[in-house]
Amino acid sequence: MTSASVKGRSGPRRAQEKGPPGAAARDRAAWFLVLPSLLPILILSVGPLLYGIALAFTDAQSGRTRSTQWIGTLNFQDLLHDTLFWDSFRIGLIWAFGVTVPQFLLALGLALLLNQKLRMRWLARALAIIPWAMPEVVVGIMWRLVYNPDAGILNETIRDLGLGDGRDWLTGLATALPAVILVGIWAGMPQTTVALLAGLQNTPHELHEAAALDGAGAWRRFRTVTWPAIKPIALAITALNFIWNFNSFALVYVLTSGGPGGRTRLPMLFAYEEAFRYGQFGYAAAMGCVMVAVISVILACYLVGRIKGGEER
Repeated sequence: MTSASVKGRSGPRRAQEKGPPGAAARDRAAWFLVLPSLLPILILSVGPLLYGIALAFTDAQSGRTRSTQWIGTLNFQDLLHDTLFWDSFRIGLIWAFGVTVPQFLLALGLALLLNQKLRMRWLARALAIIPWAMPEVVVGIMWRLVYNPDAGILNETIRDLGLGDGRDWLTGLATALPAVILVGIWAGMPQTTVALLAGLQNTPHELHEAAALDGAGAWRRFRTVTWPAIKPIALAITALNFIWNFNSFALVYVLTSGGPGGRTRLPMLFAYEEAFRYGQFGYAAAMGCVMVAVISVILACYLVGRIKGGEER
């Protein structure tokens, strides 16, 4: 076999391995189109995240004249023995579970109701998403007025019904956290309702009719037809809601600012106070790293569950 024949055979193979002549140009064009959407993510999300992680290993504090020194893991060592932070972490978990679980159950019931053929259903659906359309600051101010001890609608209703004189819900040690959790459920329920309602509307109606013809009741139809159809959506929205609620800041800050006595001081509020009230930027960044690690674990568990669920199917 001559060298010319070897070159003649290897040439097309190399060209085939490299792909069509215009593939490289198309790849460059695709990256050029994607780049404008990637730059804001890199600049506004990835960049600050990396800077915050680096800041956690320094003694950065407020003040122009203060020099920043690299102190290694000292902030994390102090964080391990900070009972106030771990107490806020416990409150954050109570808040996240206390909001996410009732939020999902109530949203599921509302989505099932709005999926029925009701009169004025379009109006009910529009009213159901109003809390979602309101900014968290506006929601917090509105509920502060509801909980107002002197002229709030809640205490006025209690007095009108002869059930007592009412109480100061947001400053009571025993009532502050439940009152804030109630607001969180009300504010976040529409988002979950919309997601579940979309899943219910995509469920084939023929499956329900077939189950009804087989003699299945409402509960059995829900368990065998409805729930398997909306389960992926339910798991996804629940995981996202838990992460969102654990990272809550604005709503609780407007309602209680973390009080009374730290009863509603969520981890984000605690980190905010350390950074912007006491000027401990490095220590606050270490708190942020711990919260990012917790959220990453939650996301990893969710993704593993999704992968296993896909393999089983």
